[in-house]
Amino acid sequence: MIEAVLLPLWPVLAGAFGLGLPFGVLGWREQPADFFGRLGLILAVLGLVGGAALAASGSVAGRPGLWAEIGLACAAAYVAGCVLGSLARSVFNRLRSRPERAAPAA
Repeated sequence: MIEAVLLPLWPVLAGAFGLGLPFGVLGWREQPADFFGRLGLILAVLGLVGGAALAASGSVAGRPGLWAEIGLACAAAYVAGCVLGSLARSVFNRLRSRPERAAPAA
């Protein structure tokens, strides 16, 4: 069943992943998030978990259920792109701040 939903939608999922990459790079910061940033993250995670539970239970049938599953798959692809972009940014910053090795004495 999952393949029937995901295979025709791979361009949309790739687009959501590709859109998440630059937002993950730009959204990365060194200071911790304030109260509203953490609250937004908690609400987003709860929404994704609730959507996954709704899709897994199969309580929404028909076209609305299909829309819910497609939206959940797109949100998961976007979040994966954001996480990968953030990790790439942190690795790039670590490599950039690493001190240069001194040349060996001849």
